[in-house]
Amino acid sequence: MSTERERREILIVTIADLLDGIRHVAVGASSPIPAAGAMLLRARNERDGKPPVRISILGSQAHNFFTNGGIELFDCAAQGRVDAFFLGGGQIDGHGNINLVGTGDYPTSHVRWPGSFGSAYLYHLIPRVILFREEHSPRVFVRKVDFVSARAITPEVPRRGGPHALLTNMALFDFDREAGGFALRSVHPPFTPADIRESTGFAYQEPEVVRETPRPDAATLSLLRGRVFTELAETYPAFARTMKQAA
Repeated sequence: MSTERERREILIVTIADLLDGIRHVAVGASSPIPAAGAMLLRARNERDGKPPVRISILGSQAHNFFTNGGIELFDCAAQGRVDAFFLGGGQIDGHGNINLVGTGDYPTSHVRWPGSFGSAYLYHLIPRVILFREEHSPRVFVRKVDFVSARAITPEVPRRGGPHALLTNMALFDFDREAGGFALRSVHPPFTPADIRESTGFAYQEPEVVRETPRPDAATLSLLRGRVFTELAETYPAFARTMKQAA
């Protein structure tokens, strides 16, 4: 991978692939890469004659049918009308649990983050939650989070929501809800499986042969660098401008 643009394009296309088959995806604030992935899926489906995809990007006026922000998102999720969403975390552990509160012993955490907001609620309700965090390091991906602000699996409570995959700057993992852990699916170029092991603080399943995350083909790049970045500019003008200039 030779440039930052290529790295971001691989992440965007991987997200579009992870969303394949859904009807409605919601994207939270400050999430240009997930938003671009959702837009790419919508554009690709229209091009290929596949079923339409509704996207709801918080903060957008053109690509969002919500009129009351997060409150309407929560209602929609409770009604089973959101198929996919994205969550990150200051810490994420090998069981898919998220910490958005802080590090250290709560409530005397020595590092504080913004808080969980509705993450536990949405994690419980939305079937295909993609964990997305660009930083791939042992301080983010830990064996056990210091504080569980959103739990991935709850055997004692029936639920339809939870983690579907974990996408980082270096790799893509699948999440097995029965086993309660991650399995490495692919590694982004130029990284190696050894790089992933060194940068991950939790144990995960690794196949004998780890494939490389595919680079986007020419048709996908044309769609991405044209229609998608033009649409994305309404909500994320600086990000879209940087990506277009780099192309």
